Amino acid sequence: MKKFILPVLLSLVLALMAFKEYKISRTNPETNEVITSEPANALVVLELFTSQGCSSCPPADVLLKNIKKLYPDNVLALSYHVDYWNYIGWEDPFSSTDFTQKQRDYNLKFRSRSNYTPQLVINGKEHLVGSHKARIVEKIEAYKRLKPTNTVRFEGKKTGNQLHFNYELSGDLSDKELRIVTVLNERTTQVNRGENSNRTLKNANIVIGEKLIKNIAPTGNGAITIPALVTTSDEISLFLLIQNQNLEITGGAKLAINH
Repeated sequence: MKKFILPVLLSLVLALMAFKEYKISRTNPETNEVITSEPANALVVLELFTSQGCSSCPPADVLLKNIKKLYPDNVLALSYHVDYWNYIGWEDPFSSTDFTQKQRDYNLKFRSRSNYTPQLVINGKEHLVGSHKARIVEKIEAYKRLKPTNTVRFEGKKTGNQLHFNYELSGDLSDKELRIVTVLNERTTQVNRGENSNRTLKNANIVIGEKLIKNIAPTGNGAITIPALVTTSDEISLFLLIQNQNLEITGGAKLAINH
């Protein structure tokens, strides 16, 4: 029995260590306190393509939020709001043409005939319908057993509406890029028109900014401006993800920020 229990306990410890979050204090944002992330022992990145104008999307939005709660230490959850549902009558405030193009790039890779919502992409390697809980959990369990081929460690310092960061990357970086992703943790919206008319939607893990750094080196630095739509009561997170030329995510880490 002891031979069985020890490996199980070791696996649980490793899972809890993965993707720890470090918060920049709200109480004194001008202290220039430097907060450092840690490299991940596992890598599961979920990218949900969704829209407030799509009646099939709210269940997937709720599921993504719940999955983040179920796997707080080893799943990075991102929600990209696309803009091709806006014509129905409701303009999603988080939608972006860039996110629609990002989804199109994935579907060209997957040889999928068109974009659809809700679509969930896992580690940039495969996709499935974003509301299929059983299949998504099955995929998470499979991917979290794998170690990332790259590791990311970065530190951030918040001053006003700017977040400056330095990063260290390890592993083979040839032909790879670094994605800098700003995420709004949660926002509630009253939808007045479109397929979700008269519904109150709570979205989580909302991508509100993304930059791409090419020709990356093992060390570097950067800065982001926190978008104006973020209020003093909002919490946001910063993600650094490494991807290869085939859009597969090979490493990542995050910091949680109290704005």
